Amino acid sequence: MIYRENGQFKTTYRADQQIFPIAQDRLFIFAALLFAFAVVPAIASDYMFRAILIPFLIMALAALGVNILVGYCGQISLGSGAFMAVGAYGAYNFVVRIPDMPLIPALILGGLCATVFGILFGLPSLRVKGLYLAVATLAAQFFADWMFLRIKWFTHDSASGSVSVSGLQVFGFPIESPISKYLLCLSILAVMGLLAKNLVRSAIGREWMSIRDMDVAAAVIGIRPMYAKLSAFAVSSFIIGVAGALWGFVYLGAWEPAAFSSEQSFRLLFMVIIGGLGSIMGSFFGAAFIVLLPIGLNQFLPVLADLFGIAISTAGISHAELMVFGALIVWFLIVEPHGLAKLWSTGKQKLRLWPFPH
Repeated sequence: MIYRENGQFKTTYRADQQIFPIAQDRLFIFAALLFAFAVVPAIASDYMFRAILIPFLIMALAALGVNILVGYCGQISLGSGAFMAVGAYGAYNFVVRIPDMPLIPALILGGLCATVFGILFGLPSLRVKGLYLAVATLAAQFFADWMFLRIKWFTHDSASGSVSVSGLQVFGFPIESPISKYLLCLSILAVMGLLAKNLVRSAIGREWMSIRDMDVAAAVIGIRPMYAKLSAFAVSSFIIGVAGALWGFVYLGAWEPAAFSSEQSFRLLFMVIIGGLGSIMGSFFGAAFIVLLPIGLNQFLPVLADLFGIAISTAGISHAELMVFGALIVWFLIVEPHGLAKLWSTGKQKLRLWPFPH
């Protein structure tokens, strides 16, 4: 009775094509944003900001970019960590080489550097796909690791490849406290999420999905595969590059190429698969699952060991955490291969019929 569309009439095309045509969805999104911007900064602790909220927001932004490429366009990529690294080091070079470089333009320029890098390594998608494309994008990861370790210009002549940033400001406001970092990441994620949602609903988004479903048929009806695939790589790389710059500037503060290893690429791919391919909301669900579950297991496993009187070391807890985490991922993919977004969609469908299911 609560989640119904009865009486919600649309009299214009614009009203019928809005992002959230159901009033309850619009109210939920507004309430969620109000809670995130106004309530969370007032009640969350510094630990929650640093260990949970900021990593979640940045990983959700990166997963959003990966989902555009993998979920909407169907181009398998294992080089997301490299795109994050290019975005981080690109923004760093603009900051250290241009005096008084503002933070927001530096983030955008870092994303554009990642865009160029993504298009370059997206060129093999014009000839290969599937596993072969995954291997080609994995080459981007190895190339980025070598580039930032061996070419000292990118790291401002740092011998180890380690760089650091400080004194961040946005419009004259310092970005030093956990709350300010959280609000910056949340604002960028909200803007990027809105742009991505509109983009996948547009003509270019429909071209991506047609390439994903059947590229030969898409080419027959006049869609240019080269333009669709490279545009997906460009948009995805830009979003991932901005996320990488935020990861380095806001979350880490000081980083080295190992911070954007292939493990990061696989983690982002897991986020998209678990959250739901081809779903903007799935990017948020997947990021929450990957970020929050290890923290929860780290808190829960010692309590469970004490309850059963099992002596377990810190290393044993860490190994058990990885085992349980991997088992849960496999179990979840078997039970719901379409991701958490599918469960969300199913729940909304059931609410439309409740309490009179048929």
